[in-house]
Amino acid sequence: MATRLGVKVTTALAVSAALLLSACGGAGSQPTAAPTTTGAANADRSITMWVIGGDTPDDLRAWLADEFKSKTGATLKVEEQTWGDIVTKLTTQLPDANNTPDVTEVGNTQSPTFTNVGAFADISDLYKELGGDKLLQSFVEVGAVDGKNYTLPYYFGSRYMFVRSDLWKEAGTTLPPKTLDEFNQSVKDITAKNPRGIQNFSGFFLGGQDWRNGISWIFANGGDLAKKENGKWVSTLSDANTLKGLTQLQDLYRNASKAPADAKDATPWLYVNDSDVIKDDKGNETGKTSLAAATIMAPGWAHWSIGDLGEKDGKPIRTWNDATFSTFVLPGNDGKPAPVFAGGSNIGISAKSKNQDLAKDLMRIIFSSEYQTKLGEAGLGPANSDYVKSLGDDQFAKALIESASNSKLTPAAPGWAAVESATVLEEFFGKIRDTDDLAGLAKEYDAKITPMLNLK
Repeated sequence: MATRLGVKVTTALAVSAALLLSACGGAGSQPTAAPTTTGAANADRSITMWVIGGDTPDDLRAWLADEFKSKTGATLKVEEQTWGDIVTKLTTQLPDANNTPDVTEVGNTQSPTFTNVGAFADISDLYKELGGDKLLQSFVEVGAVDGKNYTLPYYFGSRYMFVRSDLWKEAGTTLPPKTLDEFNQSVKDITAKNPRGIQNFSGFFLGGQDWRNGISWIFANGGDLAKKENGKWVSTLSDANTLKGLTQLQDLYRNASKAPADAKDATPWLYVNDSDVIKDDKGNETGKTSLAAATIMAPGWAHWSIGDLGEKDGKPIRTWNDATFSTFVLPGNDGKPAPVFAGGSNIGISAKSKNQDLAKDLMRIIFSSEYQTKLGEAGLGPANSDYVKSLGDDQFAKALIESASNSKLTPAAPGWAAVESATVLEEFFGKIRDTDDLAGLAKEYDAKITPMLNLK
């Protein structure tokens, strides 16, 4: 295991060094032309925007392309990338002026790595025009270096709890729990009672490698993943408050969750539905699953995959049923929502783009009231707080807004993308259930993570 990790760290270091050498002098180094208006001069021009995964719906992509054509006369090509290889693709293509996307989405946790090496253009001059202080500030911060803005928030998504309220009631537990301690005890009690005698039943399905949800217990106990000391980032898994959260997690892994030690956070909704087909990356059916959990934690958009199974236009569809399912925000012990990891993305202009003027025009359209409203209507948290109301007022919108109110991001360390690409946190969390020396395990991984945090 250590050898494999070492190879990944070396690779991440080499990739970061290559990006730095290629991109140095990039951010802010090119003169910016004045925005161009619609006309024949732009008829033969085009720019490319990368989106990652399917979170940006097709109709929003089409609207952007149409609006961009209308406003500028130029063509916008929207290309979808995958989360699995986005760091590698950004590393190789952002520094290449002939192949770089002009504008690209980037994961909020990945943003510091690229902003710190000058891969994005300085857009500080656009900050106020695009929303200024109304923009989600935690996302603004991870896209900034030395007080200058390089990426800005694209959309946010926060995590909350989806539950089988029928099973909670059958187990005699209070719904919703008022404190984190009450939640922890409730899901252990539900597991022990297992009111329907379901095989491998979890009161709370939490994958062994699901660190993105698991870090909520670290944050709720005042801990963190890393902090900056004397100008350097250090991993803090072995700090006292972090260990308190990890101890609670170990208790949940052992007494509330029957999820496999190598399970991540990809599709937890499979286990609260009565039946679901499991497919591989190519869409081939590999098996079926059935109800196996009373509670999961997932980003707000998961609700589209939860409910009673039906059919529409010949395709399976889930319809939410309030008699069976409900939601609540994970509570802290201080009367506030527990701090959960804020999912979502930033967006920026490549420093090597040959179309800085058109790229800025696209950013103006993305941060317009029309597009921000469309993001909210699609269930994605708008970057600008003025348009959060577009999310609606149903239970999902309320839970998203409430959970986001106290959310946190991963550390804004320049090497954080290297930590994620090396899957070192997956390795650490996957060992929590079975270790007899949690503090020792935390120290071991602090020693592995700290050097990676400072990669540039």
